[in-house]
Amino acid sequence: MLSLSRRQATVIGATTVLNWALLATLTQLSGPVPPFQLTGLAFCIAFLCFLAWSLGRRESFVAPLRQAPSVWALGVGGLFGYHALYFVAQQNAPPANAGLISYLWPLLIVLFVGLLPGERLLPRHVVGGLLGFAGAALLIGGDLGAGGSVLGYGAAFACALVWSGYSVLSRTKKAVPTSAVGGFCLVTALLAFACHGLFEATRWPQGIEWLGVIGLGLGPVGSAFFTWDIGVKHGELHLLGLLAYATPLLSTLVLIVAGYAEATPLLALAAGVITLGMLVGSGALVRRKRREVPVRSA
Repeated sequence: MLSLSRRQATVIGATTVLNWALLATLTQLSGPVPPFQLTGLAFCIAFLCFLAWSLGRRESFVAPLRQAPSVWALGVGGLFGYHALYFVAQQNAPPANAGLISYLWPLLIVLFVGLLPGERLLPRHVVGGLLGFAGAALLIGGDLGAGGSVLGYGAAFACALVWSGYSVLSRTKKAVPTSAVGGFCLVTALLAFACHGLFEATRWPQGIEWLGVIGLGLGPVGSAFFTWDIGVKHGELHLLGLLAYATPLLSTLVLIVAGYAEATPLLALAAGVITLGMLVGSGALVRRKRREVPVRSA
C-alpha cells in the first residue's frame, strides 16, 4: 500500500460516509431479496471486484489473505457479525428503535479511541459525539411504547459494540494490508449464504433490481469497507466517528431525491444538530475562535 499521510487517510475514510449514504436507496432498488441472500450476493460481488483488481495489477490475491487467526476473527467478526446482529435486531424490535440503538457505534468509536496508545479523549470529542447521536435520534425517531423483545434490543446494542470494536481494534492492526478485506468479504459472503440456506427462502432479483444488488456490491457493501479500513488504521479516528453521523442524514437526502422519502422540518433540525456536533468535535470552532483573537503589538 502506498504511504499516506494522516490527513489523506482521513479523507479516504470519509468517502465511506458518502458510500454508506447510498445503502438504503440501493437496498430499496434491489427489491424484496431476503436479507442474508442480499448480503451474500453483495459481498460476493465485492470479492470478485477485489479479485479483478488484484489480477489487473498482476498482484497475488492470495498473499494478503495469509493472516493470523486473530486478524481473520476481527475482520469476519466485524463484517459478518455486524450484519447478522443488525438483521436479528430489525426482526425482533421496532425498526426505528433498533436502528437508533445500533447507531450508537459512532459515539462508541469516539469514546473507545481514547483507550488506544497515543490517543486522547477530549471533552469536545464527547460533546460532539453526543450532539451527533442527538441529531440521529431526531432523524431516525423511535417509539418507546412500541414493544420489542430483549433479543431484539440486545442484538441492536451488540451490533453497535461489534462495529465500533471492529473499527477501533483495526487501528491496532496497521501492519495488515487493506487488501486482506477482500478475504473477509469472501468469508462473509459464504457465511451469509449459509444463513440464507438455513433461515430464508430464495428470491432472486428481477430486472432493474440487479442494478441495486450490483450497486451494493460495488459501493456500500464493497469498496466502502476498503476505504473505511484505510481511514480507521491511518486516519483521524475521532473525526471519522463524528463524520459517521452524517450517514443517516445523507441517506435520508438520497432517499428523498430518489423518491423513496419526503422532506420534513425535522430533517433540517437534525441536519443542524449533526453539523454542529461535527464542528464541535473536530475542533473547527475552537480553531476559528483562536484565529480571530487579535495579536497585541509589543
